[in-house]
Amino acid sequence: MQAVNLAGLLLLVLVFALPFAWMLSTSLKTLPETMIFPPEWIPKNFVWQNFAEAWGSGPFLQYFTNSVIIAVGILVLQMLTIIPAAYAFARYRFMGSGILFGLVMITLMIPGQLIFLPVYLQLSAWKLLNTHLALILPFASSAFGIFLLRQSFKQVAEELIEAARLDNAGEWKIIWKLMVPMAKPVLVTFTLFSFIAHWNDYFWPLVMTTDEAARTLPLGIAKIREVEGVATWNVLMAGNLILVLPILIVFFFAQRQIIRAFVYNGVK
Repeated sequence: MQAVNLAGLLLLVLVFALPFAWMLSTSLKTLPETMIFPPEWIPKNFVWQNFAEAWGSGPFLQYFTNSVIIAVGILVLQMLTIIPAAYAFARYRFMGSGILFGLVMITLMIPGQLIFLPVYLQLSAWKLLNTHLALILPFASSAFGIFLLRQSFKQVAEELIEAARLDNAGEWKIIWKLMVPMAKPVLVTFTLFSFIAHWNDYFWPLVMTTDEAARTLPLGIAKIREVEGVATWNVLMAGNLILVLPILIVFFFAQRQIIRAFVYNGVK
């Protein structure tokens, strides 16, 4: 049985690791080496120049800066909205609370491609197209984040909240000093999911921006084909590796909290 489990784990590792290994290998090859079939996994000579070519194919520093501003801006607004909303849904019972929570959950079933047109028209009326706000405001809250955090808040013992109230703690103090620290693993997990989703987002920046000064890193990577030609897979993979690297760094520092998010910690 142990051998079967080990084989299953190895298969999962191969499924998820092979595409990344191929991307890394291709990014370090010469152009002729990318055309060899069957492919050679280890390049004969590591061509680091591919990364310089990818970075120099456009205003990548501007793309990178825009991606950071947008991903961080979205996270800040989401934290300011989902934490109070999740606390209200978890700890209060008021008229229509179930209906309101149901409406929040329904939004999870609506793809962004279905509602982008009215959002686009509204942002155009506000003259926000080709700005960072056009890429931040539509994602100022998250139904998934509210759901995830609500479930975490519901696990906190009612006695702890009552004890805090006996110490004259207001609701905001209870949220930020008690609930948020106890939900830290869940918050870190949501932060990672949100960061990855918006860092890699291609559709929304493509629709909402036409000015290079407002565009993000995924759009810049896509333009490498236009600048360098379709066949330059080594430069394209180098650009994709630049895109993926910040996500890997964030995941490296957040992985322990992600594991803890799926474990009920109880009272500390």
